[in-house]
Amino acid sequence: MTESGDKKQLLHLVFGGELESLDDVQFRDLNGLDIVGIFPDYATALTAWKAKAQQTVDNAHMRYFIVHMHRLLDPQEKARGN
Repeated sequence: MTESGDKKQLLHLVFGGELESLDDVQFRDLNGLDIVGIFPDYATALTAWKAKAQQTVDNAHMRYFIVHMHRLLDPQEKARGN
């Protein structure tokens, strides 16, 4: 199902997991990564990221990230300034 409307989808992935150390982005368990979801825009992804980050604030090794999937799907987009 596709969202209709004039707004362009700019897909973002939110995921996280426990890091091996605080100095690097190496996950302790790749099978244990928490895939929060894929969101249609940055604002929605940021809301989801904040919620998950807040839930895990007591675990210093737990980190959540936002991946700009739209940039991976269309590498020329970044070059055009979008």
